[in-house]
Amino acid sequence: MTPFIPPLMSKDVCHRCSKPVYPTDKIGPLKDGTFFHQGCFKCYLCGSRLALKTYCNNRESIDDREVYCRSHVPIAKPHDPTLPPPLPSPAEYLNGNNNNNGVEHHNNRQRQLDAGLQDLKIAHAMKVTQVRKPYPKIQHGGAKYIVDYDTQSRLELLHRQKEDKLYEEFEAEREKEFQKVEKEFKEEWERNLIEISKKYGNVKNSELLKELTIKKDKKLETINFKLKERERTKTHEMVDQQAKEMLDLWRQARYQQRDYDVDETTSSCSSTGVPSSYPTTPPPPMPPSCSKRHIYTDTSVFTQIDQLAVSVASQEMQTFTELVRSLTAGARSDVDKARAIYRWITVKNLNVMTFDPNLDKDNPMSLLRGIKYGTESYHVLFKRLCSYAGLHCDVIKGFSKSAGYQPGIPFPDNRFRNTWNAAFLDGSWRFVQCNWGARHLVNAKDLGVKNGDRRSIEDKNEIEGDANLRYEYDDHYFMTDPEEMIYEFFPDDAQWQLLPRPITLKQFEQLPFVRSLFFRFGLHFTDPRLQAILKADRSGAVGISLSMGPESTKNLIFHYLRFFDGTENSETLQNGCSLKRYVMQSMNTKNDVVLFRVHVPTSEPLLLDIFANSVSAEHYLTGQPVKFKSVCKFKIICEHLCHVMVPLPECASGEWGPYKATRLFGLIPITHEDPIINCGQYCDIRFRMLRPLNEFVANLHRNGVDSKRLQRCVQCSVYENEILISLEFPDEGQYGLELYTRDSNQKTLNGKQLFTHCCKYLINSRVQ
Repeated sequence: MTPFIPPLMSKDVCHRCSKPVYPTDKIGPLKDGTFFHQGCFKCYLCGSRLALKTYCNNRESIDDREVYCRSHVPIAKPHDPTLPPPLPSPAEYLNGNNNNNGVEHHNNRQRQLDAGLQDLKIAHAMKVTQVRKPYPKIQHGGAKYIVDYDTQSRLELLHRQKEDKLYEEFEAEREKEFQKVEKEFKEEWERNLIEISKKYGNVKNSELLKELTIKKDKKLETINFKLKERERTKTHEMVDQQAKEMLDLWRQARYQQRDYDVDETTSSCSSTGVPSSYPTTPPPPMPPSCSKRHIYTDTSVFTQIDQLAVSVASQEMQTFTELVRSLTAGARSDVDKARAIYRWITVKNLNVMTFDPNLDKDNPMSLLRGIKYGTESYHVLFKRLCSYAGLHCDVIKGFSKSAGYQPGIPFPDNRFRNTWNAAFLDGSWRFVQCNWGARHLVNAKDLGVKNGDRRSIEDKNEIEGDANLRYEYDDHYFMTDPEEMIYEFFPDDAQWQLLPRPITLKQFEQLPFVRSLFFRFGLHFTDPRLQAILKADRSGAVGISLSMGPESTKNLIFHYLRFFDGTENSETLQNGCSLKRYVMQSMNTKNDVVLFRVHVPTSEPLLLDIFANSVSAEHYLTGQPVKFKSVCKFKIICEHLCHVMVPLPECASGEWGPYKATRLFGLIPITHEDPIINCGQYCDIRFRMLRPLNEFVANLHRNGVDSKRLQRCVQCSVYENEILISLEFPDEGQYGLELYTRDSNQKTLNGKQLFTHCCKYLINSRVQ
């Protein structure tokens, strides 16, 4: 007998997959009459799961019957708008209302027909607008994911369960160790208390308690340190294993896509612009095929990515799957994905986040509990998030020239241990240092001299209505080139130097001590063999020269500080003379090189710290202070000092020579282009003005002579667009000439216009 087979009960079709929808797995009908499977009821763009209370429709097009989450709907408001009421059916017009006559029926119908005609006009206008405006589904290259949202979420759930178990083990182990210490402390206290009571009574009890408490605290500190190290190691191993499993999920999905066109989000565009398939397994470490500047030169290419990361950072996500999909919603390449994760970490400012001690594991903040407990670093978190985005990433361990390091210090112990990342982006391994790239939230008005330097610290974002707040980050530590990374980081595994010819740890110690600004300003050492420790000759002389690009030459200004290499960090000698007066900084305009000529006055080791910043002429003319930041440091030693040079005349700090006046004030030297002038008793110095300047003041200085007495020896005069500085030296010797000016358009301070330092010369006069 043939068994009875009931007919299919469903005639409804899922709008997403076009397959029949059965009552047990049906969502709908929605207001537009569509049905979805429960597994298909996801955001069209990011794939996140939706509910009837959270889904949104496209309010820009009534023809779009897709569903979206609030983050990706063209106009993010729940549910579709109220559609125009339908026209009454013919039966309704025939039956009408018993209280209405035929004329009223005719008028009502005419008004409804007119309204319908008006609705058609509105609909036509909406369609015209829809054609003119790019549609988000086409615009967002990161809209589709080859890894199913549910599959990834289920794997994350398994990972969370393992992580919960691991943290429970941590807690149990800590409790066990601390109870053991408490027990030992109690036993030792009771044992010693009996002995002391026999000898001294109760006199020594307080001293014993204090001594044992100190001993206990030290032991707890040691145990806590060891436990923390063990927990970090286990957490790193766990994340490493989970990242492999997550990437394996991506690998399987990519294999399934081999028969289809490769999705934009699974491709990376090489430096030639040709898409290339992202590898399913991590390639071996090798030098990158191109430098960072071949991929991008201006961070404005990441404006949308960065803004989205800042927005997501202000929200709390329930899962890593949700977090990464929100971050990479607009990503069109693997570089965009890594950039979004990097910016989220640098914006989130995890170092200063506060956590509720009673934080529930289902709380969104529990995603970052590794940061809370100190078991997970920026770098482990970056690797974890990269695995959710399908990116290969590794955590690299080694040494770094971090806070507290001084030029030439060897690395015999673990004082300067560090970790960072390497991610496979744009067809090569690229370095990422989230920790050093993170900066705190600052007030925009306090940034002072950041005048249009788009390569440095950007992303002005209004937070909570305050337009003065903006996030700082250091772009240098995203996709850093190996040739620059090796100045600050030395990996344990030489392969991860990503250099064609790896260097040794000794060579790393000898490299000059530089900071990220050094590379951001486009600086280079003219001598590639320059080392961190410089040896002066018998006269105490040593020189350092830095080359720069044409753009940096226009706006870059330098400053220098010198200290004794001791605990006092004194800036002056015992006679009160500033060490800055033993450094002469000047510019070689032909080669775009800045020179630092040093004559050390002592055989003790010294430190030369070179500062710089980019500042516009308009800002400098205001007389506002300029904030300098360190770009490089050197240790200077002089083993045999036979002759001590006299200090330079006491002038304002900074550059010698006329080039500063040229690039910041538009003054072209007519007579003297070099910073050092050799002359007789008389000297005339001429400049040509390229911009109107209001007034000039020149000051003359000489060691051991009151500058007021020399004021009569210098005179300034202006003839049309030329400036003449006439000098008459009373005695033979070395002088310092300073020139000050002010702009006629300069704002006043307390009713007065301030003079701004323009330039200075070193003059050697021979009076016959």
